[in-house]
Amino acid sequence: MPCLDEEGTVGQCVRLALDWIGRSGLRGEVIVVDNGSTDGSVERAARAGARVEHEDARGYGRAVMRGLAEARGRIVVMGDADGTYDFSDLSPLIARLDAGADLVLGNRFAGGVAPGAMPFLHRYLGTPINNALLRAFFGVRVGDSHSGLRAFRRDILGSLRLSEAGFELTAEMIIQAVRTGHRIAEVPAPYGARQGRSKLSTVREGWRFLRFLLLAAPDFLFVLPGFVLLVVGVLVFGLSFLSPSGVEIGSLSWQPVFAGPIFVAIGINALAFGVIAKLRGTARGLLPEDRSVRIYRRFFRLERVLTVAVVLVLAGVALDAYLFAVWASGGQLSAGNHLAALAQTLLIVGAQLGFAGFLIVTVDSE
Repeated sequence: MPCLDEEGTVGQCVRLALDWIGRSGLRGEVIVVDNGSTDGSVERAARAGARVEHEDARGYGRAVMRGLAEARGRIVVMGDADGTYDFSDLSPLIARLDAGADLVLGNRFAGGVAPGAMPFLHRYLGTPINNALLRAFFGVRVGDSHSGLRAFRRDILGSLRLSEAGFELTAEMIIQAVRTGHRIAEVPAPYGARQGRSKLSTVREGWRFLRFLLLAAPDFLFVLPGFVLLVVGVLVFGLSFLSPSGVEIGSLSWQPVFAGPIFVAIGINALAFGVIAKLRGTARGLLPEDRSVRIYRRFFRLERVLTVAVVLVLAGVALDAYLFAVWASGGQLSAGNHLAALAQTLLIVGAQLGFAGFLIVTVDSE
């Protein structure tokens, strides 16, 4: 149980959990990880029979990981010490583990949310959106990704390689479990109103959760948008040659010659960031080494990228020189602006590829 200033509830949570352990016939203990409480939480937890550990580094994830490091049982159940979870009957969680699941989540929506127990934005916006993103990005179908009541076998922790310091650890655990082939199940878990002030900020924790999901899915954050922007940029730039005078939109005239190079440059940047993010995530164990990473490792050579970059830059310089020579001699080109835009695009993309190539090699060699 991670704990921060929960003197009003931690003792009761510990007693309920210990009573259930005794009735279940299992052998176990309750570990309370104090995360810097300034009230009487530590004394009340110890008085109720818990083994109290201290984690000085603040953060929900830090407290949970300290508890996991201290746990000695074959099965670990984690839950908040604020009185919102019912520790009097944890048998449904254990039963699903015995049935073959590796990680079991307590689904608060299926178990019943007490009036006032969950803020409106959490219940009807934050959690449903994050559930949908988990399903879209990682193929995870869970009904309550934010649930703090979970049970799992301790022997899977090494493969999960948890590292997040904040509330986003709840998402990391689910994602890593899926990526490492572990089975996830859910059971109904009633959720009561907490006593005392919540330590979580709706906006801050919601953003951190969303940020972690995006960073854990570079294909959706970088690669897919980059590819779309690159294709759109090429098409728009081609359109500018077909309509040199621009595209008429009512009384306005849109000049796609400016938008095309911008989309192409941003798309190339996003694709380079995607490669860097995937290599970095793979090296840290946060991402699996998928097919695209294996293709990169097989075919990527810095010299090849630099060759392409140099060719693009030289082509841009040559085209710029040609245009300058024409204009200096007083000549006119009907597509002069479009050719100038193409020349600048070649210069920009070539420079981007050259610098990105060195950065990618640096990241991959860490």
